[in-house]
Amino acid sequence: MNELEKLFAESRKEVDSVLDKLIPQTEIEPSRLHEAIRWSIFAGGKRFRPALVLAVGNVFGASQNALLRTAAAVEMIHTYSLIHDDLPSMDDDDLRRGRETCHVKFDEATAILGGDALQNLAFQVIAQDETLTAETRIKLISELANAAGTPIGMVAGQQLDLEAEGKEISSKQLKNIHKYKTGAMISFSAQAGAIIAGADENEIESIGIYASKLGLLFQITDDLLDVTQTTETLGKTAGKDITAQKATYPSLYGLEEATKLAEKVYQEACGALEKIDKDTKILVALADFILHRKA
Repeated sequence: MNELEKLFAESRKEVDSVLDKLIPQTEIEPSRLHEAIRWSIFAGGKRFRPALVLAVGNVFGASQNALLRTAAAVEMIHTYSLIHDDLPSMDDDDLRRGRETCHVKFDEATAILGGDALQNLAFQVIAQDETLTAETRIKLISELANAAGTPIGMVAGQQLDLEAEGKEISSKQLKNIHKYKTGAMISFSAQAGAIIAGADENEIESIGIYASKLGLLFQITDDLLDVTQTTETLGKTAGKDITAQKATYPSLYGLEEATKLAEKVYQEACGALEKIDKDTKILVALADFILHRKA
């Protein structure tokens, strides 16, 4: 097992353990809601965003214990976004992480409420994290709200994405959609690790640049996978972007140019790390993983 595989395995195990403690068990009422939440959050996945929190925090010397609740909160926000993203009123998808989406397995109202509950719980988890100072908690909550919401966060990106369906848009518009929809939460994940570790402003800025490039790289490769991989490989419906007439990098640039752009963005992400006087090999490995991922 290489260092990156070890990071994913350990972060998944540790973060899932924290999530299991923080999310109400299905025996607790309303049991159907808690069952839906747990169905969605424990559906698998590499826990990439929590792993990024832990990886950056470790680079800057934070204790694992100080990072775990924020890493869990990030996964809560991410899962809430997936639940809502799959709804009939949004992307109307039946498959997520290789099994039925929340609204298909349960019902649409329960899925909406499940996402709502996870979103609120994420902020509570950070607010009540006694391993962190009150100042750090406030900063994390403020940055998370910014990254998850609007006008420059995930919710804004989702709205812009919906509005762009079936339309011709510019490369700048496409970049903004995904800077907000995908990149904002990836940027928060990386910067949260640095903030918790007490990194200085220059280090946090460099990590922010790295993470923004990482977010863009993630979206470009996600778009490429949608048209090059099967549903079985992806664990979600392949070709959905084309069917929904989504604005994507392959649709705007073509497969070859989109692939070249991914390589360029990867190099830019790694370049940002050169300004940090720490061992950042694991962060380079994360960027490499995104560039070459198959699902």
